[in-house]
Formats: sequence, structure tokens, C-alpha cells
Amino acid sequence: MADITLINPRFEVSYWGMEHALPIFGKKANLPVACLPLLAALTPEEHRVTLVDENVQPLDFDQIAQADLVGITGMSVQRFRMREILRELKSRGVFTVVGGPWVSVDESYFDGLADVIFVGEADETWPQFLDDWRRGAPARRYEQTDRTDMTRVPCPRYDLLRAHDYMFGSLQFSRGCPFQCEFCDIIVTFGRRPRLKTSPQILAEVDGLRRAGLDLAFIVDDNLIGNKHAIKPLLRELAAWQREQGYPMTFFTEASLDLSEDDELMNLMVEANIQCVFIGIESPSEEALRETKKLQNVRARGGTMLEKLRHIQRQGLEVWCGMIVGFDHDDAEIFDAQLRFLREARIVHAMVGMLSAIPKTPLHARLASEGRLDLADPPEYGTNVIPLHMSREILAEGYVRVMRELYEPQAYFDRVDSLFLDDEFRPGAAQKAYWRSRWSPRFKAQFMNLARAAVIYQRLMRRVKEKPLREEYRRRLRRIWRQRRDPSYVFIYALKCALHYHYHQMIQGMTRPQRVLVNTF
Repeated sequence: MADITLINPRFEVSYWGMEHALPIFGKKANLPVACLPLLAALTPEEHRVTLVDENVQPLDFDQIAQADLVGITGMSVQRFRMREILRELKSRGVFTVVGGPWVSVDESYFDGLADVIFVGEADETWPQFLDDWRRGAPARRYEQTDRTDMTRVPCPRYDLLRAHDYMFGSLQFSRGCPFQCEFCDIIVTFGRRPRLKTSPQILAEVDGLRRAGLDLAFIVDDNLIGNKHAIKPLLRELAAWQREQGYPMTFFTEASLDLSEDDELMNLMVEANIQCVFIGIESPSEEALRETKKLQNVRARGGTMLEKLRHIQRQGLEVWCGMIVGFDHDDAEIFDAQLRFLREARIVHAMVGMLSAIPKTPLHARLASEGRLDLADPPEYGTNVIPLHMSREILAEGYVRVMRELYEPQAYFDRVDSLFLDDEFRPGAAQKAYWRSRWSPRFKAQFMNLARAAVIYQRLMRRVKEKPLREEYRRRLRRIWRQRRDPSYVFIYALKCALHYHYHQMIQGMTRPQRVLVNTF
């Protein structure tokens, strides 16, 4: 038997991290990384597994060093902390293994620090490694020869998480994306053929999240609708489960813009109580989209990008999005174009970032051949891409300006009001339809919405030091109550206020003289 500790290192402050808002929500981290509870489920029962997320608890190296094996995962933004942890464990003589997104694209990054690395998916190689380790003959490197059969993936060990510390849970329906965006490492790691779980698997995971006390969850698929034909039956089953259980779960997910072309699919997402969808828009420039092979965003079917986004919103799905500056077709005019587009699209939450080239992607190969990569780690200007039609200084300054103006309170809440005060936008329509014929569940849910909004409001008033911001939040919450008289809207606006405070604080750090440039790409 082995005593195994699996670690998720802490993140630096980021757009998605919600670090400045988490105390207002009474949480320590936004969500648990999906791979650790899955690895625990893939571990044979004779072993003992401990999950440690540094985002919710400090690392006790004395205790961790007692483990027989220590596994570490991490994305690019965690790579520096991963090195620090590995150095400490190496100094203590601990046997370490590393997997996850970053080592999968830069295999040499942890040379001399990790005993074993895992490249790509590890659903088959993790049990194989444990068997090799038991026999005293582990390999240095593991990589699956075939893609994982998702119908055989076990239910993650949610019971091993400190679930009460997280804002929401995470689960996965599928892996893979059919598109070929030049900058994306998803197709490098998971391939272009989407592979899906079965309905019983997904419902078991949803039940596991509920047992852990998590009623809000992120479906972490990089493109939930990569296989539209196959995802529809799964959404029907999830919608039926929601109706049977009284709509206890709320979901949000990621999808491609061609979602707008399928009304049936959007309706099924609403019926399953998916209320928000993150879409990679990237740029209002058609030339930039064609350059990066984001062709699904420029095809004529369904109208312009703005028309497609409005259509998705009219179905009751709030759109969050990713935007990128620094494509080869971008010049200094792109910054104002991004701001105009997001205002017209009524997108409240836009993760804007400077284009970065991830190893093993087509973009990285192309720029390397052109001599346009900054090889410093970390790069001087927040991205390793040397732009074509502007200086690196102009790119960095323009990016910070876009973030600052996008999340200036008036601009931010104008977008909130433009969307949520539109009578054609009805968030959570399926859940509310269920409530209409059931007085008791409706009263309980709306009471909880008011109670949660009140707690968030009180914490905002205590924690936000800037008086103008407190007054802005107070004014917006009073206004939505006068205009909607719906506790669910008050709760949504309270959430928007707390998230705005996070963006505000993050951007303040980026605009100080000794700034920390947070590239959200």
C-alpha cells in the first residue's frame, strides 16, 4: 500500500480566481481542480489518497514529506509555484510525479525536479504507473497511446474535497474540440474528436456534488457542444433529473459561438438549468479570426457575431467571453474596437488577455520559426508573443487600458443593466417555470436568494474601503429591487457587485507604478 498525496498549487491573482471577491462570498477558492478527485478515483483501493489544494489550505511540508508518493498538477499560471514545491520536496528526498496541462506541453520544464512526468491524459497511465511503482520499476515518462474512453471514467472522489471552501464544484461531460484555433492547446492535449461520458456517469457525478454540499457547478468541458448530436441526449437526461429533484443544481459551461445556430440545443441547456455560457469570441476583427483559424466565428450562418450573441442571450443564457489582443492583424486601433464590441454585445464578464503562444501549439511553432518569441520566463511584457503591427509597450499599455475602461464602474454596470433590464432576457427560465406551480419550493428558493444577497451586501459594505464604490453597489442594488421586485435578480446583482470588486482590485494592481501585469489569456 502507498500513502499518496496529490497537490494543486496555489494560483496567482487572476481574472477567474476571484481572489478579492472570495472573502465576500465566505469562500477560499473558486472551484476544485477536476483532475485530483478523478485521480483519486482511478487509484486502486489498497492505496491511501490525500488531496491538498493550496488555494484552500497551506502546505504542511513536514506532513507531505511523509507520503510515499507526491503528485503535482498545474497549468501555465501555476508553473512557478510548482517548481518551488518540487524543489522543497526534492530537498526532503520525496518521490514526486508531475502531470497536467503545463508539463504536457513543456516536458523539460521540471527536469531534475520530478522523478516521473505524465504527458496528456492519465486515466490509463496513472494506474499503470502505480503498478510499476509497486514492482519497483517506474518509468521516467508516461503517455497514453490512445485517447481515454470516457464511458469508462469513474466518478471522481468528491468526498475527499474540502467542499465547503469552494464557491462551486466542477464536473466534466466530454473532452476534445473539433475546431483548430491556432493558439489553443486543447486539441494538442485532448484531440479534435469529442468523447463523451454516458448519462448515468454524469448523473452520478451531479449526485456526488450534491452530497458534497455544492449546488453550483462549472461544466469544465472546453467546448460542451463539440459534438452537438451526442450532447443533446445527455442534456435531456440532466433536464429530467432537474425536474424530478426540483432544480437543485445550477450550471455554467463553455461552448463555441455556433451554439447560436441550434435553438433546440440552447433550449436543452436552459432546461438543464445551465444559466451562463463562456464563449471564445477573441476579436471583433474578422481578419484576426481568420488568421488564427477561428473560422466558426466568421461563418455567415446566423448573422454577425453580435447578432449571434444577442440570439443566445434571448434564449436565456448569459454570455461570458474570452477576448484577445495582439494578433498579427491587430494594430493600436484594436483596443477601442474591443471596447465598442463588448458594450454593444452587452457582455458583462469578458476575460481579455494578450495573445500568448503555448508550446506545442501551431502558433508557437509559427512564431518560433519567425523569431518572434520572448524566451524569458516570465516574459518581460506579460506575453511571449512579439506583435507584428505595434510595439510590445503599446500592446501591454493598450491591454491594461481596455481592462481599466471595461471594468470602470459605470461601464460595467451599464452592461449589467442593458442585459438584465431587457425584458427579452430571462435567466433561469426553466427553474422559474418549475417554481410557478409549486409555492413552497419557490418561497424557499427566493428566501435564500434574499438572504444570500443580504449577506453579500453586508460584507461589501464592510470590506470595500472606497466610499464611491460602496455607494455605487448600494445604488445598483436599490435600483434593481425597484425595477424587478424579484429576489433572484437582487442576488444576481449582489454577485455582480462582488465580482466587480475583484476586477477593480486586480486592475488597481496592474495600474500602480510597481505593477503586476496579470495577463488573463
